[in-house]
Amino acid sequence: MLFLERNPELHGIDLDIYQYISANIEKVIYMRIRDLAAETHTSTASVMRFCRKIGCNGFSEFKAKLRMYLESVKKGNAMTIDETAIINFVERSMGASYQGKIQQAANLLSQKELVLFIGVGSSNILAEYGALYFSSLFSMAFRIEDPTNQPVSFFNKNIAKKLCIVALSVSGETQEVIQYISHFNLSESSIISITNSSKCTLAKLSHVNIPYYMTTEKMEGADITTQVPALYTLEYLAREVRNKLNHNQPIF
Repeated sequence: MLFLERNPELHGIDLDIYQYISANIEKVIYMRIRDLAAETHTSTASVMRFCRKIGCNGFSEFKAKLRMYLESVKKGNAMTIDETAIINFVERSMGASYQGKIQQAANLLSQKELVLFIGVGSSNILAEYGALYFSSLFSMAFRIEDPTNQPVSFFNKNIAKKLCIVALSVSGETQEVIQYISHFNLSESSIISITNSSKCTLAKLSHVNIPYYMTTEKMEGADITTQVPALYTLEYLAREVRNKLNHNQPIF
C-alpha cells in the first residue's frame, strides 16, 4: 500500500481518503491538510487519524513519505507486483461487506437466463473470460465486443427481464461502458458492476456494485492497476451462483 510494506485495515472514511490519495498522489503532495479534508469530504481530524494508521506522526511526515514514494515510482522502482496488497484483498473478501455484495449479485444472477459482459481495454479481456467461465458453470453468457457499435434496441421487454449485465471497469468512468449501460436502466434488466471504487459513475448506475479497492497505478499515462481482484471476484461470483442453483434444485 503506497509506501508501506504492510496493509493496515482501513474501513469507511479511511478507505475514502486512501482511494483519493492513491488516485491523486501528484496533487496531494502539494495540499494542505484542510485541502485534502475538503476534497475527500472528511475533516482534518479524520485525515490525521488516517496518517497515524499508516505509521506517520502527522500530515507533513505523510506528505514527505508520499513524495519519496512518487519519485521511486517515476524511476521505475515500484513496478513490481505488490503481493501484500493482493493478499490483503483476499482477506478482505472474507468480510461482511464483500460477502454481502457477492450474495446480492448471486441472487440476481440466479434468476436470469442470459448474462452479458462488458468492458473496454484490459477489462474487455476479463469480460471475455467472464463470459466463458459463467457459460461453463451455470448460464448462457456473451461478451459485448464493441459497446459503441452493438445497439441495445433489439432487446424487447421479455428478453430484458431475463437479462443481467456484468460491467467491468477499474475506474468506473469508462464512457463507452457508461453510455451502453445507461440504456438498460430504462428496461427491466439487472446491472452488476465490478470496479476499483464504489464512488464512481458506473457503481451509481448499477443495482449491485462490487468494489475491490486496490492502489491505482499508472505508467506513461496507461492504467496498469492490477486486475487480479476483478478476476477473483468473477470466479467467486460464478461459483456462488452455481451453488445457489444446485441448492434450489428440486429433489425427486
